[in-house]
Amino acid sequence: MCLAIPGKLLSITAQLDDTFRQGKVSFGGICKEVNLSMVPEAQIGDYVLVHVGVAIGRVDEAEAMQTFEYLKQMGEMEELNTPENKNQ
Repeated sequence: MCLAIPGKLLSITAQLDDTFRQGKVSFGGICKEVNLSMVPEAQIGDYVLVHVGVAIGRVDEAEAMQTFEYLKQMGEMEELNTPENKNQ
């Protein structure tokens, strides 16, 4: 099953235009580069839902924290901790 994971937008790292907008997103301390083209309104500090490396929407902080808690209870947060992220 695929699902979107909430993360906090820490920085916008590239913004040539809305099509190639990129940002660094933190998923409970694990940071990844994410395509922001589908959420042109997203600003630093916002929580975004990310699916397959693309932010697909914004959520409020309370909803993001609740989702993190559910994922931790299910043991799904470990999937984000891939070998390349352990060195960050």
